[in-house]
Amino acid sequence: MNMKIASFNTNGIRARLSIIKDWLERERPDVLCIQETKVQDKDFPRETFEELAYSCTFRGQKSYNGVAVLSTTPPTKASFGFGDGDVTEEPRIITAYIGDIPIVNTYVPQGTAPDSERFQYKLDWFQRLRDYFSEHFQPSEPLLWVGDFNVAPEPIDVYDPEGLLGSIGFHPGEHKALSAVKAWGFIDVFRMHNPHGKAYTFWDYRIPHSVRRSLGWRVDHIWATECLAQRSRSSWIDVAPRRLEKPSDHTFIVAEFEI
Repeated sequence: MNMKIASFNTNGIRARLSIIKDWLERERPDVLCIQETKVQDKDFPRETFEELAYSCTFRGQKSYNGVAVLSTTPPTKASFGFGDGDVTEEPRIITAYIGDIPIVNTYVPQGTAPDSERFQYKLDWFQRLRDYFSEHFQPSEPLLWVGDFNVAPEPIDVYDPEGLLGSIGFHPGEHKALSAVKAWGFIDVFRMHNPHGKAYTFWDYRIPHSVRRSLGWRVDHIWATECLAQRSRSSWIDVAPRRLEKPSDHTFIVAEFEI
C-alpha cells in the first residue's frame, strides 16, 4: 500500500480554494495537511473537499492561524493542541491518525523579530512540541511531523545563507530549538531523497519576481521517525502553484511512502 502525503501553507484557504481544488484533482494525495486557513470552523469550505471524496478535520479562528487535515480515509481519531488544556494553541496543531500512522500537522509561530517576545514564544513552542512528542509517542514507532515549521534548517535551505543568518526563520536560536525536536527521533524526508541542491517552499511576496529569481526558503517540511522514513520512496516540491495568479506565498511539498 502506498501513501502520498502533502503539506501546504495556504495563507487563507478561501482565497486559495481553486488552487487547492485543482491540485487535489491532479495529484490525489491520500493526505493533505494545510496551515494558515484563517477561517472560523463554521466558514471552513468542507463541501468543496467532500465533493472530491476527502474527509476534513480542522480547527481555525478568524483571520489568523488555522490547521486542517484532508484525507481520503477518515482519521481513526484526532485531537487538537498539545493536550494540556491550552485551547489557544488548538488552531496551530492537529494530530490525526490515518490508519495506524499518527500525523502531527503544525503551524509553528513565525516569531516576528529576534528581539521580540514572540521570538521567545516560538522557541518555547518548539520545546512544548518536543515534550508533546515525548509524552505521546515513541521514536521507534511510525510518526509523521508535517507542516510550516517557520524555520529553514540548513544553509542550503535559503537563497542567501550568509546575508540571512540571524533573521527570522534562519536564526541560530531557531536552529537550536528545531534541532532539539529533530533529535527526539525525526528524519527530514525531503533531504533524505534530495541531499543536494537548493529547493524552496516559500517565496516572500515583497521580493519582486522571487520565484523566477530563486529567492526562496524551505520552511515547510515532512519529517518522519526512522522506521517510517525508511519506507519513503520519494519527496518533492511542486513550484507550479506558486506561479499561478493570486497564489499563496508557499507551495506544496509531497512525500510518498510504502506502508
